[in-house]
Amino acid sequence: MTVSNEVSDLRAIYPDGVIAAGCPSRTVLDHVTSKWGLLVLVSLTEGPLRWSELRRRADGVSEKMLAQTLRTLETDGFVHREAFPVIPPRVEYSLTPMGEELAGHLVPLLGWVAARAEGIVARSR
Repeated sequence: MTVSNEVSDLRAIYPDGVIAAGCPSRTVLDHVTSKWGLLVLVSLTEGPLRWSELRRRADGVSEKMLAQTLRTLETDGFVHREAFPVIPPRVEYSLTPMGEELAGHLVPLLGWVAARAEGIVARSR
């Protein structure tokens, strides 16, 4: 499918070509394309991870932001939280089927960004 076909498909949903204010799509986009949301979702493509592993992979995230991001993605239905009844407590996070589907779209986007980031950042200096 070409970009122009995809734009036509979007115009069927969003006649002005953009997501209208107040549309639930904006909320979902905000959650999944936030800096930490994107990093958490892509990190979980390799399988379930514990809190500390996620924190290492999302280098620079504060505990508060990681907790908030995980809670939001879990509420949205993208991430599953499993607490194991052991001492010390153990919790693992994984993608739900919908999270896996979403990550399948995000990984190519991140690949595109990674391949071009250096040149793009150099232009803005």
